[in-house]
Amino acid sequence: MKTAEFVSMTTAELQEKLNNLKAELFNLRFSHTTGSLTNPLALRNCKRDIAKVKTILRERELNIAKTAPVEVAKKTTKKAKQG
Repeated sequence: MKTAEFVSMTTAELQEKLNNLKAELFNLRFSHTTGSLTNPLALRNCKRDIAKVKTILRERELNIAKTAPVEVAKKTTKKAKQG
């Protein structure tokens, strides 16, 4: 899932999603161990989704607001024309 989809969820929905992702990760690890996992990238994607959800929950806990990156203004120097 995209991060924006997680951000739009409520905290309760995120907690539920986290529990579902942890269960999915357990099932994926079990499938991997038994050799029946067809898509090994699913493990990585599941872990990343868990990390995204945990990050958003922690940001909300600390009341950290995500803001757009600040552009650094380019410094320009004007040379005085002597004439």
